Amino acid sequence: MTDTGLELGPKSLDASVGEFTKENSDYYSAEFSRIQGQTGFTWSWNMSAALLGPIWGAWRGAWGFFWTFLVLELFALVQIGRGLWGDLGAELTARYERLLANVARREEQAAEAAAAGDQAAADAALKIAGNLRRAAEGIKEQADAAAAEAIPILLTGLALIVAIKLFEGFYANYAYESQYLRWRANPSTPSGTSQNNAAFGAFLLLAIWPLTLYRFTVSEPVPEVVKVPINKEYFAPVANWLEGGFDWLATDFGHVFRGVTTAIDWVLDGLEIVLIETPWPVVMVVIVVMALRLAGPRVAIFTAAALGYLALFGLWETSMITVALIGAGAFLCVLFGIPLGIWFGKSKRAYAAAEPVLDFMQTMPAFVYLIPIIAFFGTGKPPGVLATIIFAMPPVIRLTALGMRGVPENTKEAAVAFGCTKWQLLRNVEIPLAMPSIMTGINQTILMSLSMVVIASLIGAEGLGADILEALQYAAKGPGLLAGLAILFCAMVIDRIVQGSYRRQMEGK
Repeated sequence: MTDTGLELGPKSLDASVGEFTKENSDYYSAEFSRIQGQTGFTWSWNMSAALLGPIWGAWRGAWGFFWTFLVLELFALVQIGRGLWGDLGAELTARYERLLANVARREEQAAEAAAAGDQAAADAALKIAGNLRRAAEGIKEQADAAAAEAIPILLTGLALIVAIKLFEGFYANYAYESQYLRWRANPSTPSGTSQNNAAFGAFLLLAIWPLTLYRFTVSEPVPEVVKVPINKEYFAPVANWLEGGFDWLATDFGHVFRGVTTAIDWVLDGLEIVLIETPWPVVMVVIVVMALRLAGPRVAIFTAAALGYLALFGLWETSMITVALIGAGAFLCVLFGIPLGIWFGKSKRAYAAAEPVLDFMQTMPAFVYLIPIIAFFGTGKPPGVLATIIFAMPPVIRLTALGMRGVPENTKEAAVAFGCTKWQLLRNVEIPLAMPSIMTGINQTILMSLSMVVIASLIGAEGLGADILEALQYAAKGPGLLAGLAILFCAMVIDRIVQGSYRRQMEGK
């Protein structure tokens, strides 16, 4: 039997509602019985909620009710304030007065020119003055129309506040009955009344309403009250300190950064020798055959068509540079990301420590972390690969860790019971079961590496990203679109081959 108010019986329901509400329990017991005993809408009026509004919600611990009607009532009060005290045509009136002053200056100039015998200059000044006067008259009409809207805005605000109060009264018991049902399922749900909550709700109301009303009703509010004060007293010292830190790291650890750049250069040089120096028909045949053997005929046909597009439009060399950049970045992401993901999947403590770093890597705008990359590694292709690694590595780490945590514990226990060592458990049980999630991470890493191609071109990385950057600079829509499609095809070929190879392996098992 489910534990609902109707199945408890009237006496049990009364006792339960009394325990929940603490005060005015007879009223709420009767109203909850009406709400639960009928299907559809039931008329139920709560005078306290209608009068007190958000404060009633805070007093009863119904914070959803509190915040909803705090905002709704504030909106209605803003309309009332604008209608009563808001000088709606103030800005237009000030503009009208400035135009009139300008008209007066032009007329004085015309009079001076006429007195000096320069009738042409006088006529020109009078013509400008006439145009300005007509513009001022139009603005005056707009100001008068804006000022006339005060009464309709006031009436709208009054109608809104009445409607909101009625809605609060009719909705309160429904909201409180839902809170009661949550309390029945989870006793930690707020119940009864709390003077502290009511005081806190009143504090929030006083902290939000007066300043907001002041901002939207006073024609010229004090800037220091409604705007964040601008204080750059500490900006320059901190910026200089950070810049000095970057310079110190670049000077004292330059050999480390040069070593990283050299290692990435080796990977890029090897890929470019294979992809660019080798005759393009040979490269095309090898890639198509590899796609056929690893992913099947459909992927091979798509690969041949995509490579044919690159060759047909003269984008082969720049595309292969891009493939080398994407391939180097994705390869390094997978090389380091999967082991890290396995470690984080097995150690909650390690993942908890690494999660803020992963969030930083994935959410920090690329243009921001290009600054330290340029400071430490300079410009060119290796820094572009490093930017790609920072941006594209988190997905493969996260999804590998997710796949490792998703391996059933009973499966691991059975494998250990049959004598698996830790290495055998990892290689033969955990990684195969986590492989779908790992492959999804690899897919996301490839696609995110693709998205960094254009950004990396800003720091000297060549390839199709440089073509798109040039197209953006000169608004060359056609060349930019062709280069963009080439990037898309390169990424799709890599992804289809990798994913197709995995699917064929799974189908063959």
